[in-house]
Amino acid sequence: MTTPFRPSRFKLTDGTSYEVRHPELVNVGRSTIFLGMPASDETEPIYDDFRLIDLLHIMQAEPLDAAKR
Repeated sequence: MTTPFRPSRFKLTDGTSYEVRHPELVNVGRSTIFLGMPASDETEPIYDDFRLIDLLHIMQAEPLDAAKR
């Protein structure tokens, strides 16, 4: 069963925030989340760099379309 992907923004405890626009650029583990940082051309879900973030440091996750409302 697949679930629909919604582009989201993750806000961390240190004030940093990351936007995830492609489901291929995020992978959730037991205690960490892998975020692929996309190449300058975001039409392809290919990353140039990545962040490995402890789940305990994610304070808020919000859909990107929520900011438009």
